Parts: sequence; structure tokens; C-alpha cells
Amino acid sequence: MKLKQIATISAGYPFRGKIPEQPGSPLVAVQMKDVSLSEGIRWSACLHTQLTGKRKPGYLTVGDILVAARGSHHYATQVDDTLATTGKQAVAAPHFFVVRLSRPDILPAFMVWLLNQAPSQRYFEQNAEGTLTKSIRRSVLEEAPVVVPPLARQRTIVAMANTLRQEQRLVQQLVHNGERMMHAVAIDLFDNTEV
Repeated sequence: MKLKQIATISAGYPFRGKIPEQPGSPLVAVQMKDVSLSEGIRWSACLHTQLTGKRKPGYLTVGDILVAARGSHHYATQVDDTLATTGKQAVAAPHFFVVRLSRPDILPAFMVWLLNQAPSQRYFEQNAEGTLTKSIRRSVLEEAPVVVPPLARQRTIVAMANTLRQEQRLVQQLVHNGERMMHAVAIDLFDNTEV
């Protein structure tokens, strides 16, 4: 099955030139720098802006999936419930495609997981264009092969992925704590040793 059979895919909002900053605006633009594979969208980092073009904006909604159209890694991330708590409207920058699933039997979190896996990433890499900065066309994303298991299996996979992500964060925290401890030991050695 192809992604276009289960979703609508649109380009991010076409700002002309640099995205204008408009402090206090109820509208934010999600840019690539605001997204992390481990943390998702960092809403507090998003630029407050205003729309500059004549195109009607496709405001993001909870459950939308952003796919990076440019770069060496065409990652996917989900617009989660946090958007609703911000009280703001949001649009995606033009470097993203917005994927909106059209079937209720597909979890957005599962589709994000699937698009970030090696087979999908290999497909994007093989179909990317450009020499310095690789990019994928909308048609490439529309034709991306996807697999949709039963809902119960999707939930199991998402739960496993969330557990793994949590374990990775804990390991990173342990490494960071160990480095801080070793730094403190080194400082203590130099402070208490006569030169």
C-alpha cells in the first residue's frame, strides 16, 4: 500500500523569504530546528509569526505528521496533544510535508514510527534529489510504501518504541551524571594537590 492511499499530503506554508518574527502573535511556525526525534516538537522554541502569502494556511491539528522534505534524514514527527495546550495556531515551515491520515484505524504515532524506520529511510534516500542538500518531492512521499497492521499490533509497537525512547533518555542521563562526577573528581584532585 502507498502512503497516499491512507493520507492527504500537503506542503508546509510557503513563506516568502525569511519567516517574519511577530512577538506575541497567536500563530507559530514549526521549523526544522524546533523538532527533535527524541523530544518531538519543542513548541516553546517555535517562532511567533504572521502569514505573508495569499495562500490559505493549512493549520496544524493534533495527529498531523510532519516529514522533513530536506536534509540528510527525512524524519517524521507527530503533532501531539501539546499543541492544544499552547492555545496557539501553528503552521509548518516550507521544509516540511504535512501528512494527515484519513483512516481512523491507523495511529499517527505508529505511522511516525514506521516512516522513521530503516526501510522507509532507505526508500527516501534512494529517491532523494540534489547534491549538497538532499530533498524529496511530494510525489516520492505519496508513493512511499507503508504497512498497516491491526490496531492492537500498532499499539504494541508504539508502546515498545516509547519504552525504548525512555530507556535511551535514562542512559543519556546516566552518562551525563557520570561525566559530571568525573569532572568533579578531576577538579578536586587539582584543588587538593600541591603543584
